[in-house]
Amino acid sequence: MFQLPFPVRDANATSGGKELGDLPEWDLTDLYKSADAPELAADLDWLETACARFATDYEGKLASLDAAGLLECVQRNEAISTKAGRIMSYAGLRYYQLTTDAERAKFLSDHQEKITNFTTPLVFFTLELNRIEDEKLSAMFAENADLARYKPVFDRIRAMKPYQLSDELEKFLHDLGVVGDAWEKLFDETIAGLEFELDGETLGIEGTLNFLTDRDRAKREAAARELAHVFAENVKTFARVHNTQAKEKEVIDRWRKMPSAQTARHLSNDVEPEVVEALRNAVVNAYPKLSHRYYELKRKWLGLDKMQVWDRNAPLPIEETRTIGWDEAREMVMTAYAGFDPSMADIARPFFEKGWIDAGVKPGKAPGAFAHPTVTEVHPYVMLNYLGKPRDVMTLAHELGHGVHQVLAAGQGEMLSQTPLTLAETASVFGEMLTFRRMLDNATSDTQRKVLLAGKVEDMINTVVRQIAFYDFECKLHDARRGGELTPDDINALWMSVQAESLGPAFEYMDGYETFWCYIPHFVHSPFYVYAYAFGDGLVNALYAVYEEQPEGFQDKYFDMLRAGGSMHHKELLAPFGLDASDPTFWDKGLSMISGFIDQLEAMEE
Repeated sequence: MFQLPFPVRDANATSGGKELGDLPEWDLTDLYKSADAPELAADLDWLETACARFATDYEGKLASLDAAGLLECVQRNEAISTKAGRIMSYAGLRYYQLTTDAERAKFLSDHQEKITNFTTPLVFFTLELNRIEDEKLSAMFAENADLARYKPVFDRIRAMKPYQLSDELEKFLHDLGVVGDAWEKLFDETIAGLEFELDGETLGIEGTLNFLTDRDRAKREAAARELAHVFAENVKTFARVHNTQAKEKEVIDRWRKMPSAQTARHLSNDVEPEVVEALRNAVVNAYPKLSHRYYELKRKWLGLDKMQVWDRNAPLPIEETRTIGWDEAREMVMTAYAGFDPSMADIARPFFEKGWIDAGVKPGKAPGAFAHPTVTEVHPYVMLNYLGKPRDVMTLAHELGHGVHQVLAAGQGEMLSQTPLTLAETASVFGEMLTFRRMLDNATSDTQRKVLLAGKVEDMINTVVRQIAFYDFECKLHDARRGGELTPDDINALWMSVQAESLGPAFEYMDGYETFWCYIPHFVHSPFYVYAYAFGDGLVNALYAVYEEQPEGFQDKYFDMLRAGGSMHHKELLAPFGLDASDPTFWDKGLSMISGFIDQLEAMEE
């Protein structure tokens, strides 16, 4: 199955911008000139033929191939993945520009079904690959260096060996994937079609979420209550989507004899369960010194006895209200990137100049933000919903970091360029950190420094604490679903069970907040994705500490790490920096950076 891009950032902002300047839009012609382009039709024909020939040439024969023959087989499979990825990237990106357009939705569904049908005969490839004896495969790697380059891909495929089903069942599950995709599209279209009434204006979800960062507390409250009202009206649909997706996953996991609902995600992330558990425990144990401590400070700054959920991302009273135009945002991020290394800015520049960014907020456009790598023979595309808030600048820095990473990793080729989610957040979070540090260095007063520090702490809490709370919610949701159908009230209760723990005693919770799980896309599109954010933030905090302590030669090692894409395990990638994510104390080092920022904020109070 070829997965579509989806919003991957828990942004709290967005909706129609004024005085933002000339916001760029995607130029998708680097993929295909149009939906009816002859090149697209030709690629579909090529793909159908290539898949059929691949099956004819190789099915039942992988074990008999020599090293050169297996290399040719892998490269033909890679070419098929590239062509399918190009088609689905075009269909997916075009759809996300206007998810409410029936023609685009049909175009996407039709092409997803065609490609699923074409590629179903290829399911044998990974199954037969896993039947080759370890000794024989090792001997072929020793004999053929070009084949050995693909060893990391083989290792990830063979990690699924204990959970592999019969060839017939694997083909059935492959075909059935389009049904799961239909539930995802229902979620996307429902979210994009929601309407919220605020100040006599009808808004989409991004515009309404944007009000949660408004200076006027009454507007924040109105937005939160309207979100709760509309979510409640649609909660049965969202509950049905979650129940169905979780049940489908439970059935597949049970047939595969997966030990937990999280196992498949850990395998695809190429990360050990105990490393994720160490990360989760470190963050949960740090709640009191991170989120609880920070929100108590913020409660005092806002002059409140208790904070409500609509105060979580409120601007500070001392914060200037200003809109950052697109050109200024670009300059801020590019200057920070160039300050780290000029070549980093050089890689980022075409995103702004060649239609690789879609920044504006438009009706029907998918919410959030993402960077989609498309295929290695083209280039990534970045989607934003830019409103000119400081957080939007950080989102630009974040997604542009993804883009830089994807450009650098493209040299590995289609199969080796794809980075596990845990490492995929490295360059994005590092890009945010560079931009933040540049802004902090340029601050001209203690007030500016305080606002910047508080904003960064909030972003880090959203990236680490909030995402681990999301992960705990998902763990509870999938565990509970194994016991039977979950009512909306059941899911609401699971959501609230993690919110109070993670946010702390500074908060009270309005009636209706229990439904706010409804709009998080990760739960539907990619179960257990969310811990990758915390992983990436902790990893980058540790990396940045190394950069500050030993800046000489850091850039070369950093770019080598990004160029590696998915060709190396996290242990190998971090070794040149003297870091090891499997060390239980590793995560405490990363969390100490957040705690240190809060220390600085507390010191400013004295």
